[in-house]
Amino acid sequence: MQGIIARHWDTAMARLQACIDRVKMWPQGQFNHLNSSQYCQYLYFLSNTIWREERSEEALGVATRLFLLNKALNGIDLFYEIEMPEVFFIGHSVGIVLAKATYGNYLVLYQNSTVGKNHGVAPVLGAGVILYPNSAIIGRCRIGANTAVSQGTGVINRDTPGNCMVFAGTAGELTIKTAKRPLIDDFFRRGSEL
Repeated sequence: MQGIIARHWDTAMARLQACIDRVKMWPQGQFNHLNSSQYCQYLYFLSNTIWREERSEEALGVATRLFLLNKALNGIDLFYEIEMPEVFFIGHSVGIVLAKATYGNYLVLYQNSTVGKNHGVAPVLGAGVILYPNSAIIGRCRIGANTAVSQGTGVINRDTPGNCMVFAGTAGELTIKTAKRPLIDDFFRRGSEL
């Protein structure tokens, strides 16, 4: 196990550091293993890097152990085969469940948020999507760039235009309001890529 981790350590740490350096509330150039959000992302990047680069039975066993450790320590269901974006932020990991979906860069996740499949169909999330606590994106959804899903809102088999905020409406409908500014800028140091 130690040999497998050692072989992939540098790559995983480079991926983690690139992510940490883009998050505004975290000091650049530093990984704090006592910051539970950073440690959660570290365990994901390490397990995912091992899975990407080495498919031996022993390596998959290590990746599985790291996934299970992350689940036990942080209450997150983030399997190592899921391709998370290069830059993402986990505010509070407890209760987050993520399916194999398409995730755009600069993703923000808070507690009890879910991205899931419906009848085998997974959502596609654009860049700069924010899922506030207890929100969900499920099924055949195309979530436009810079969409913020408000607390307690479920987007199921629906699309969003992007540059918007999504709220739970009446009778199961959604209320979509144009965002006055990119909320994603509160979270990340970024260039003009969004």
